[in-house]
Amino acid sequence: MENLNHQLFLWLNASANPNLLLVGIAIVFAEYLIFAIPAMIFISWLNGDEHCRKTLLVVTVAVITSFLINVLIGFFWQHPRPFMIGLGHTLIPHVPDSSFPSDHLTLIWTVAFSLIAQRHYHKVGLALAISGFPVAWARIYLGVHFPFDMAGSIFVALLSSWITVRLESVYIDHLYKITLAIHRTIFSKFIKLGWVRP
Repeated sequence: MENLNHQLFLWLNASANPNLLLVGIAIVFAEYLIFAIPAMIFISWLNGDEHCRKTLLVVTVAVITSFLINVLIGFFWQHPRPFMIGLGHTLIPHVPDSSFPSDHLTLIWTVAFSLIAQRHYHKVGLALAISGFPVAWARIYLGVHFPFDMAGSIFVALLSSWITVRLESVYIDHLYKITLAIHRTIFSKFIKLGWVRP
């Protein structure tokens, strides 16, 4: 399996003399697209109704769960990144930590799958899930991940999303009350001005 992982990586990884435009596009996908997710969650929370905000809390719990799973995997099984074993070409800097699974893709696909599970946000989740594929390609192309790291991210994202959605009724009302109280304290001035929903 590891040989297949390496072969797929070498097939998708940049050449020794890559196209600079393609490298630029890959960097945008690999490094910057992910920032749209917290921005989307933050803006949606400020202006969303109760249903929207509860959905965002479920998404947040799912993301925290997925990262805890990733930490546990990394603790018990350290898998080197391509550049740590001298494989392929690395075009962006990265710390030499465990590659499996990809945190970037875990975040994107956990948010996506959590939204897909919500009837009113199914299409948004589907669009986000699709956007994960160019990010996956970019991080392999730039030399910081293996293809199987992305497969691991899908599994972790599905598992964490399934757990948090299934258990939503256990925690959501209490968590919503606490978060709403914090929200109304922090944004009280903006709420009075009508810029933010109470």
